[in-house]
Amino acid sequence: MELLENPVRAYAWGSRTVIADLLGEQVPSPHPQAEMWLGAHPADPSRVVHGDGQRHSLLDAVAGDPVRLLGAERAARWDATLPFLLKVLAADEPLSLQAHPSIEQARAGFAKEEAAGVPRDAADRNYRDANHKPELICALTEFHALVGFRAPAATVVLLHALDVPEIAPYTELLAAQPDADGLRALFTTWITLPQSLLDTLVPALQAGCVRLAGDSGELHTEARTVLELSERYPGDAGVLAALLLNRVTLQPGEALYLPAGNLHAYLQGAGIELMASSDNVLRGGLTPKHVDVPELMRVLDFCSGPPPVLTGTPDGAWVRYDTPAQEFLLRRLESDAGLTSVPVPDGGPRILLCTAGSTCVRAGRTDVELKRGGSAWLSAEDRGVHVLPRAEGTQLFLAGDGLA
Repeated sequence: MELLENPVRAYAWGSRTVIADLLGEQVPSPHPQAEMWLGAHPADPSRVVHGDGQRHSLLDAVAGDPVRLLGAERAARWDATLPFLLKVLAADEPLSLQAHPSIEQARAGFAKEEAAGVPRDAADRNYRDANHKPELICALTEFHALVGFRAPAATVVLLHALDVPEIAPYTELLAAQPDADGLRALFTTWITLPQSLLDTLVPALQAGCVRLAGDSGELHTEARTVLELSERYPGDAGVLAALLLNRVTLQPGEALYLPAGNLHAYLQGAGIELMASSDNVLRGGLTPKHVDVPELMRVLDFCSGPPPVLTGTPDGAWVRYDTPAQEFLLRRLESDAGLTSVPVPDGGPRILLCTAGSTCVRAGRTDVELKRGGSAWLSAEDRGVHVLPRAEGTQLFLAGDGLA
């Protein structure tokens, strides 16, 4: 059991306050801080802090002794790698529209690009590894996202309500075939429109959204979403694509699981994200980055719909967020006045993160203090661990694999 130091990733959409405040650093931060990574991903691994003050890459530690740190069964199951990546995500601006491949699609895409000699850091590379990337997002603050394709009939109602002549032909395209194939046809049409046509359609759509956003009806939220996106990404095909997606708002403690093929975009908020350890992203708009339309269309699921909002399942004093993914399992602990010592579930490698208050982590005769923003690495050998929250309101997240 050892403390971790974790890299913070600076992307333009990040917050200048959330991660800096969590870590007790200067607020606002000099640059937007979008994600803090906790794990052994090759692109930016955490560092283990030894008792003598020495630092060692968690990636190297796992690679050097996978059987001891992961356990023999898990070392074999996960090819001697840590199968999950935990993140603190803080979005002040929308992320790109994106989807992630299945494991079969990732392996085939990675092998194809490796054979073609595409550098792994190339801007037009789709597959940087051979793994899939199912993910779970658990809200720390109110969290807004576009997730999955809305039922086609409901989208037709929205498009008719906008009453924009320029998009009428596209509305009728979906109205004539209000199913997954109709969605695929409309999405493909929109995402491949020439820029000259987008420069006409998006402003016309804005005018319709202004009218609808002023109403008190149930569609004003969708209209406001499109207005917000069009202001940030004028002339982007992703603004049109956003008309087809469900807007979901999570309250703190609520979560979403996003499987392969689910088109989504996080809009604003802070959350804990847990995923299979992969960096494979197929983008669909709201970004200046590479968009590979044929590859995106190969992975998209047009029947996905909105995923259920997860509130978690009681697991002793913890709340557990179950998903189909075997690579990860997230647990959350909210301490109250009656909690003095809480066992940490055993099983494989785990990462413990404190997001509020502070706690003592006890393994045998070893105690480690975790303050807000602090994290600890627990190997497969660390069994019988307990947390002792120092104050009511302490919040902890525990990441492990789904085999636990």
